[in-house]
Amino acid sequence: MNRHYLDFEKPLAELHEQIEKLRSGSEEGGPGNQKELDRLAHKVRAFEEEVYDKLTPWQQTQLARHPERPSMLEYVEQFVEDFVQLHGDRAFRDDPAMVGGLGRIGNREVVLLGHQKGRNLKTRVIRNFGMAHPEGYRKALRLMQFAERFGKPLVCFIDTPGAYPGLGAEERGQSEAIARNLLVMSRLKVPVVVVVIGEGGSGGALAVGVGDRILILEHSIYSVISPEGCAAILWKDGSKAPMAAEALKITARDLLELGVVDEILPEPLGGSHRDMTRMSRTIRDALVRHLTELEKLDPLERVELRYKKFCKMGIFEE
Repeated sequence: MNRHYLDFEKPLAELHEQIEKLRSGSEEGGPGNQKELDRLAHKVRAFEEEVYDKLTPWQQTQLARHPERPSMLEYVEQFVEDFVQLHGDRAFRDDPAMVGGLGRIGNREVVLLGHQKGRNLKTRVIRNFGMAHPEGYRKALRLMQFAERFGKPLVCFIDTPGAYPGLGAEERGQSEAIARNLLVMSRLKVPVVVVVIGEGGSGGALAVGVGDRILILEHSIYSVISPEGCAAILWKDGSKAPMAAEALKITARDLLELGVVDEILPEPLGGSHRDMTRMSRTIRDALVRHLTELEKLDPLERVELRYKKFCKMGIFEE
């Protein structure tokens, strides 16, 4: 099996290896082999139920970054019909780290946009590991304005370590591009639903994250900074990332409790990459449900509720 195993999944790798060896010689082994296969399958299930139900924040972070975790375009291929991708920011270039376009979810025409990390090393380099440049956020801005102009709901997918921090990006106005997106998203009159499908890092995530409803996959994370970055700043030691992950409250359960997200979408046992078809169905059903609810509201009421939603986040003292 060509499956990537995280550090805490190594015992699972050994069990799967034993199962594969038995299956390859199952014709010779007969009923005895089948009994052993059943025993190992039961052991695998018990291990998965125990481990994935009690993941630490750092293990959740690793799972959110899993190299086999489905991307935005893979989900789009699963449940969006007639998708037409749009390119470029009409100012500098097309940024492959940010993708978007038009499509249909059921009978509803929508505008979709989000981060794209890439599947292998070659495509990850092309897409800059999902870290968008200013032109990526300006492309997203163009799509937001398109959705507003033609009255189409906006669906955003978040999956990025953060905005690209390079010199060129700063020279071309990275912070301004992110800030402008925040301003424009907060005022959109069309329904906006955001889904965190993997890693939601810093302003790079929030730049497409101001939604009426914010959904998050069970093993995704959403944070103002990566655990490694936090550890480097606070303790000058990146190896303390697990401690930082605990303190940052970045898991789906923490975020729901804090009121940052509105709903947790359950993942297949072991993560969304274990059953993309099932995960796609869950996301699609949630999008349809939330868009249907939001479309019943008056546009100005949606804007006001969105404003109040973000104003309630955090704890303030006067």
